[in-house]
Amino acid sequence: MTLRLFDSATRSVGDFAPRVPGKVGIYLCGATVQSAPHIGHMRAAVAFDVLRRWLQRGGTEVTMIRNVTDVGDTIFAKAEAAGVPWWEWALRNERLFTAGYDAVGNLPPAYEPRATGHIPEMLVLIAQLVEGGHAYERDGSVYFDVRSFPAYGSLTNQALEDLAPAEDSPEAAKRDARDFALWKAAKADDPAGATWGSPWGPGRPGWHIECSAMARRYLGESFDIHGGGLDLRFPHHENEQAQSRAAGDGFARLWMHSAWVTQGGAKMSKSLGNTLLVDAVLAEHSAAALRLALVGVHYRSMLEYGDATMDDAEATWARLSGFVTRAGESVGQPEARAVASATLPEAFVEAMDDDLAVPRALAIIHEAVTEGNAALASGDAEAAAAALLAVRAMLDVLGLDPEAEPWRSATGGAPLDALDALVRAEIDARAAARAAKDWATADAIRDRLAAAGITLEDGQEGVRWTLAGER
Repeated sequence: MTLRLFDSATRSVGDFAPRVPGKVGIYLCGATVQSAPHIGHMRAAVAFDVLRRWLQRGGTEVTMIRNVTDVGDTIFAKAEAAGVPWWEWALRNERLFTAGYDAVGNLPPAYEPRATGHIPEMLVLIAQLVEGGHAYERDGSVYFDVRSFPAYGSLTNQALEDLAPAEDSPEAAKRDARDFALWKAAKADDPAGATWGSPWGPGRPGWHIECSAMARRYLGESFDIHGGGLDLRFPHHENEQAQSRAAGDGFARLWMHSAWVTQGGAKMSKSLGNTLLVDAVLAEHSAAALRLALVGVHYRSMLEYGDATMDDAEATWARLSGFVTRAGESVGQPEARAVASATLPEAFVEAMDDDLAVPRALAIIHEAVTEGNAALASGDAEAAAAALLAVRAMLDVLGLDPEAEPWRSATGGAPLDALDALVRAEIDARAAARAAKDWATADAIRDRLAAAGITLEDGQEGVRWTLAGER
């Protein structure tokens, strides 16, 4: 089956074929680093990380670019409120986003360009638009003339006359209220260091021109996939497409958008005050469970986040990782290269090729876990080993192989080794009590461990312990 993806521009699912066979360029709109990341930000990043992993699994070379918008009015305002320079505020939050991406197991992008590092490329693109009659200067600012581009509105299927005025600059300064800013003239209250020179006078770039310039710089005038959250379709992505194509670039051949994380049916956003910051969630739950929660709903479907969301994800992760651990103890873990090259179950491949149908793919994984557990129970080592390899290979595609980084290091290391030594001492004491037929002491040890969240399992190969929820 050929990989089929939903194109937001055509609003249809079609066969995906790279511009250059064996190579795919992806531009993903990253963070505007005005504040710390919430799990809504992580959803888009995880969705496109899964796409990247699936393409790479098939032997495709993927160049993933994920930008950072590190200049803008919201950054200025929040930095001022915090009493720090705007650039320091931006970098603080950029580091928090990086930590969030890493925590949920995303592969690093090929490059992560900052807007402030690409002003020259933006000026070149703006000049092209002015020379081509698609942009004009007013009082030191430059605006894109939406009426000069007949296809404006095509990405989001909107007619020009139905669109609201662009809110990034005063209506009186523009030919048409819907024209948007490419370059903003410097203002008296702009913070120090937030102004650059240009042919039209000092100022700074508008939001939309940033991504067009950076996508061109790192992926060329045409590339395969442009991604981002659903909220970016308009005006950001509509404006990106208009200015890039007006300048003569083919730009993105396919548009993909991940849906929102919602709470009580409302989009998670800072303005609603219903954000769940990544560090707050990870203070109470495992990062693996968070990633699982984010991928467990199809990327184009809204993810309703409630009280049970993470508890369910933790239970699911415990089942998956618990099987991998138990099977490995019984039959041995396959090498990483074997996991990376294993033949995947046909039903799993069909699900992933069907617009990344991860919920269906997870169902196939659970079936393999059930079969693997049955094989372990019956002592069928060959079947257990086959199930283990299949489960780890499929989880690897989703970035959730329990034996791979960062999950292996998150569940092991010195703390777990120390705990294991303490529990083993208790297990040995219990075994001695049972040998002496001191059942009261043996039961007391089991009860004491259970009260601490540790469960003992007596098996043919000895006693195995697990933390509560790990099964």
